[in-house]
Amino acid sequence: MKKIFVVALAALATLTASAQQFGRVNFNEIVMLAPEMDTAREAIAASQKEAEETYSSMLEEYQGKMTQYQQKQATWTAAIKESKERELMEIQNRIQEFQQSISQELQQQQAQLTAPIQEKANKVVSEIAKAKGLTALFDASQAIYFDETKVIDITPEARKAMNIPDSRTLESLQAELQAQAQAQPQQQ
Repeated sequence: MKKIFVVALAALATLTASAQQFGRVNFNEIVMLAPEMDTAREAIAASQKEAEETYSSMLEEYQGKMTQYQQKQATWTAAIKESKERELMEIQNRIQEFQQSISQELQQQQAQLTAPIQEKANKVVSEIAKAKGLTALFDASQAIYFDETKVIDITPEARKAMNIPDSRTLESLQAELQAQAQAQPQQQ
């Protein structure tokens, strides 16, 4: 019995000696602040603007034809009236199809543009974690609790590896995006 206790104590001492190191990283911060993400956001914004312009022109076409229909329907023959109604229905269908397809396309574009950034961030974070000999790495944005004294935060190193300036924060990014959003209506 004493021999089992000694073996168990030795095993416990070995486990304690090879203390596991846990790390954390704010992955969302790394991805959102990456310089490449600015380029992706610009491309997505340009596509959204183009989609909005196309949608607006489709609506204008529909509204113009609807106004014409309402003003002249009393003077048209049944065949002309039916043709104009069909034309209005076709425009409505095109608008609905456009809304559905452009929404999917914009989501796909966003996924395509952000995937390489996420892959790069994942690679950087993994390399740093391995270099530090971490046993596990947790995403700080999803952790419910962690003891700051027992977890190594690799976010600053990952930021440096991703070429993110120290002055750039999620708050400053949010302020930039809000300023851009407020400036857009004035430009139109």
